[in-house]
Amino acid sequence: MALNDTLAIAMSNMLNAEKVGKDSCIVHPSSKLIKKVLEMMQDQGYVGSYEVITAGRGGYLKINLIGGLNNCGVIKPRFSVTKSEYEKFEKRFLPAKDFGLIIISTSKGVMTLKEAKEKGLGGKLLAFVY
Repeated sequence: MALNDTLAIAMSNMLNAEKVGKDSCIVHPSSKLIKKVLEMMQDQGYVGSYEVITAGRGGYLKINLIGGLNNCGVIKPRFSVTKSEYEKFEKRFLPAKDFGLIIISTSKGVMTLKEAKEKGLGGKLLAFVY
């Protein structure tokens, strides 16, 4: 199995575990990007705590699921967006206004679309969660 997009694999593992009713899931390998995305999901109440386990190459993450995940996934291709195009992508990837979050990679780091709007930054779309 080719591990080309670790974020996509992590998101699908979490969603699949959530759908079958598991209370935790393991994501392998872990990365800084996955940890940052998990922090944002945790702040918004979509997932519970997570722990980093360093074992062998890459290590892995054990994520506690709290039943707050309806859908999540990566946005492919990773569209470049300017601050004026945000609304178009919110309509495309989120089910309703002010519901869910889009995670974006900017020159000032990884943040939610709402934070990027406030700071007036553009960037590349990474993932959506609701």
